[in-house]
Amino acid sequence: MSGIALSRRFYTQAVRPLLGGRPHAAALLGAGSEVLGFDDDVSTDHDFGPRVQVFLPAGVAPPSLAGLPATFEGHPTVFAAADRDGGPCHQVEVTTPGAFFARRLGVDPAAGMGLADWLLTPTQTLATLTAGAVFHDPAGELARRRAALRWYPGDVWRYALAAGWLRVAQEEAFVGRAGGAGDDLGSRLVAVRLVRELVRLAFLVERRWAPYPKWLGSGFARLDLAATAGPALAAAAAAADWRDREDALVTAAGVLIAATNELGLAAPVDPAPRAFHGRDIRVPGAERLTVALTAAITDPPVVALVEGFGGRRGGPVPTVPGTIDQLTDSTEILGDAGRRRRAAALLGLPPG
Repeated sequence: MSGIALSRRFYTQAVRPLLGGRPHAAALLGAGSEVLGFDDDVSTDHDFGPRVQVFLPAGVAPPSLAGLPATFEGHPTVFAAADRDGGPCHQVEVTTPGAFFARRLGVDPAAGMGLADWLLTPTQTLATLTAGAVFHDPAGELARRRAALRWYPGDVWRYALAAGWLRVAQEEAFVGRAGGAGDDLGSRLVAVRLVRELVRLAFLVERRWAPYPKWLGSGFARLDLAATAGPALAAAAAAADWRDREDALVTAAGVLIAATNELGLAAPVDPAPRAFHGRDIRVPGAERLTVALTAAITDPPVVALVEGFGGRRGGPVPTVPGTIDQLTDSTEILGDAGRRRRAAALLGLPPG
């Protein structure tokens, strides 16, 4: 059962007849595995069923939905804990386009996305607003907002890539250092962290919004880079010896460095691995991409952001904390637009 297909039929057959000819748009966007196309048989065991968002122009009175059926195609239309108070509720959300997007982003993208708006919105949120399905949008209000969220502006993209490669650079030597010191568990933990960072970089390279962790691997499998970088990433996560771990990581990183070079966003960087400070440890040298990408940034607000942080320990590598989901993976932060906006100072952004 496809949740999107079910919801489309629910809108057409059960919801639209109750709208009384009101001008509206309708879609299935936002949270939910079915929005991303990852729903399966297991998804139906809780809070799964027909649902839809109905978008009315400002000032149009909402319809009565008392005529909704109790079930639709064998699925209940009322979920046991659907509303914020934990009570039963149908899943027909009636709202305006601006309010719907602002609740999830902290801003209505119809007015444009500024630097702070991009950096304070996690990719998992952007994924759920640009995926899903639009069932009816005659005035183009949803299309306009979704188009505004399609991808980062060029220099914001460079900034996010630079921060992603810096996260790799910060730990790339620790797989070998911990392994060589006899700390196999520590080496494994760092390797898996680096695999996650490289997977997220693959999404950035392919201009695709990375989903939340449950579907990160499934989403990665749909990328073109999964065919070339995927086997090495899987080997790095599974390797029993730190040397094999290291070898797989530099192989995968080399593929992603080459792919980053091919974007033409910055001066190319040699994808071959190198020794870490002359030690018997091989690393990608990921900080070189951070330097190259930030050097190519010309948009004044992004330049000011990079310069405001300065260099790492006074060296040539800039300090770039990146986007909100490069800064933290806390669900309690990433899932709350208000909390994210209050984290602006941590990203070097003015409050507001």
